Amino acid sequence: MIAKFQFSNPILRAIRSALIALAAICLPVSGNAFATQSDTHEYQLKNGLRLIVRQDHRAPTVVHMVWYRAGSMDEVNGKTGVAHVLEHMMFKGTKTVKSGEFSRMVAAVGGRENAFTARDFTGYFQQIEKSKLAEVMRLEADRMANLQFSDEEFGRELQVVMEERRLRTEDNPSSLMRELLMATAFMSSPYRHPIIGWMNDLQNMQPADARQWYRDWYAPNNAVVVVAGDVNPLAVKALVEKYYGPISAKKLPERKPQLEPEQKGEKRAVLKAPAESPQIMMAWKVPKLDPKKMDEVDPYALLVLSAVLSGHDNSRLNRELVRNQRLANSTGASYELISRGPELFVIGATAAKGQTVQDLERGIMKTLGDIANQGVTESELKRIKAQLLASQVYKRDSIFAQAMEIGSSEIANVSWRDLDRIIERIQLIQSDQIQRAINTYFVSDGLTIVTLDPQPRSMLAKPRGMSGSLRH
Repeated sequence: MIAKFQFSNPILRAIRSALIALAAICLPVSGNAFATQSDTHEYQLKNGLRLIVRQDHRAPTVVHMVWYRAGSMDEVNGKTGVAHVLEHMMFKGTKTVKSGEFSRMVAAVGGRENAFTARDFTGYFQQIEKSKLAEVMRLEADRMANLQFSDEEFGRELQVVMEERRLRTEDNPSSLMRELLMATAFMSSPYRHPIIGWMNDLQNMQPADARQWYRDWYAPNNAVVVVAGDVNPLAVKALVEKYYGPISAKKLPERKPQLEPEQKGEKRAVLKAPAESPQIMMAWKVPKLDPKKMDEVDPYALLVLSAVLSGHDNSRLNRELVRNQRLANSTGASYELISRGPELFVIGATAAKGQTVQDLERGIMKTLGDIANQGVTESELKRIKAQLLASQVYKRDSIFAQAMEIGSSEIANVSWRDLDRIIERIQLIQSDQIQRAINTYFVSDGLTIVTLDPQPRSMLAKPRGMSGSLRH
């Protein structure tokens, strides 16, 4: 599964809105409201596996996650997509568990499970009633060490993955744009490759490629186990030692830095694909959070800027481009504070009827220019900070989200101990720091622009030779 977690349920959206309003009224600017370090415990086994346990006793449920520091950024040319393919194959059995039985056994104890692949990692999870933790931990540890699958199973699942690529990428102009944007913006970084892989690489992938990936990266010394919920930390540690402890550490492949060369000029690309309206994506090279320099201001300023631009209904992009000027039907901005690789600040928009991508580009640049010159109002900044703080309240109301936050941060070498500190730093950001970030990083020499030239729907791909449901 390659997924983003979104608020799609109307009830959840309503709760989130209420929390934002509550934060604006009640919550202090300090991060002390999230002082959960005493509820979190970290251990390391002799084989190198790290265990992080978050206690949350509000309900008798537990989330058990295994995070491998092996994602698409660790792949090599010609074998892109293998991390995601291996994720699929992890459900195909071990020496003692038959193909397909893993999911059935988790469901039999009333649990839910799935997996996800990203640029930085591959993760697996189960959410169960607390008394069933040992059963799912035994299953997960088993497939860490004893995965096996036939060539025939690999061939069938590879067809499923290729169909997934067709449905989610090749038939989706926005996904194609994002793929082209990454491939254009980055020259050296493996972030330039799609997580699901290039189709030609999938077509030529062999069972041995997936087995080698498993042998290389699926090891306790390349994994973090996160357990969150109604648990006792020492009892969890005993279970982890019982099931994961006997698995031997491995010598991991050398990771080459693959540092991205400095961009020395604006890049542009045009995508022609079936679509209703023109679209634009603009991306600037920007810094991410450095775990060794947690107090550097710019990453936090960029995160607040992304919320100023698209964090709410009255955000700058929506207000100016959609409502006031009616240049766009939709807009958005995104920036990831924490990652293993280089980061982009991305702004996208879909043109309103009669508008062009040139109109959108001018509108986006004017919106950025207004903030760079005039700053962000104090009331606007207060609202944004309250919203970001409320999102943390919402996130930590879910044990699943807590486990996700811990795991994804740890994989990028940002300790769970620093998560509250990040919240505190965000609350200190001022308008002049946002202005400085725009003037420093939003320059043409670091800009990549991809535009969509919409084509008639008749250009859609010819009927394909397979159909069926996708597992993830």
